[in-house]
Amino acid sequence: MENRLPTIKEIAKQLNISVSTVSRALHDHPNIGLRTKMRVQQLAKDLNYEPNQTAIFFQQGKTYTIGVILPELSEAFFSSAISGIEDAAHKGNYTVLLGQSHDDVEKEKHLLDTFRKHRVDGLLVSISKNTNNYEHFEALQRYNIPVVFFDRIPKIPNIHYVACNMINGTVQAINFLFKKAHRIIGMINGPEKLPATKERLEGYIQAMTKSRLKYDPNLVVNCNLTKEDVAAATEKLLSGKRKPTAIVTFNDYVALDAVQQARKMKLKINKDVCFVSYANLPISNYTAFPPLASVEQFPYQQGQKATETLIELLQKKTDESAENNNVTYYKIILESQLIVHDNKQV
Repeated sequence: MENRLPTIKEIAKQLNISVSTVSRALHDHPNIGLRTKMRVQQLAKDLNYEPNQTAIFFQQGKTYTIGVILPELSEAFFSSAISGIEDAAHKGNYTVLLGQSHDDVEKEKHLLDTFRKHRVDGLLVSISKNTNNYEHFEALQRYNIPVVFFDRIPKIPNIHYVACNMINGTVQAINFLFKKAHRIIGMINGPEKLPATKERLEGYIQAMTKSRLKYDPNLVVNCNLTKEDVAAATEKLLSGKRKPTAIVTFNDYVALDAVQQARKMKLKINKDVCFVSYANLPISNYTAFPPLASVEQFPYQQGQKATETLIELLQKKTDESAENNNVTYYKIILESQLIVHDNKQV
């Protein structure tokens, strides 16, 4: 027996009426008589008819889907952001399609193209650490697909984004270490071209200068965030002429890798050297040597707010008469917060 969903054509054929009449009757159109409506709706119920959502969405010019591109779902930060995205999307009756770039620019471009071809209504994006050319995002403007960036924000004018204040977070981290009597403070930063890297460096220089500590560029090392590169950066800092007693790392994962390298160098953690990081991931609570403190970046709230912003943009999109130069760009900055894990540690 053939198992397939019935169509409005079959309903029309059985009742000997037109397809348009069936469609209008199912949508309770006022021009269709009550008797015809009841016959159509009853037969549809008997046949277990379900509307073709794809056809409906096509007519409406919407698919009620949101595409999300992020670097790595296995990272606790982005999995928390996805929870915020899905909760906000569900509330707005949108479905989420997810893609991971794995910090590969070509994969990021491919995902962008795939989502565009699948007619997503809008996009949420956290760029890969290797993205430094933004033409593939700028090209979306011709398709009238709104994009809201979160966390990792490209340096493009006139974009919508939600981010955390990393400059202020870094200042808080340096001030915390200064109060702990640390005067030689190093930094293991991220890829040089990543905007988040520049924000951390700006906060570092700002805080060091304010504390009347000389900014020494030799105390800042960039890395590509891999375990091997973090180990090399840690060794470089701890083998230099001015050995830091404290190091600020790009995130909690970098801190964990840096701790391992410091221990290989026979250094005592929180005695010879200590660490402060970013993200405040739950994993830090289960390690022997967690960072003394970590800058909370509120990933759930970032994802939630980015989604709410995108849905608001999609609602406004119905006004086709709005000129591009009249667009209000959302630039939402959440304040970061330094979370101290153990005040007793040195």
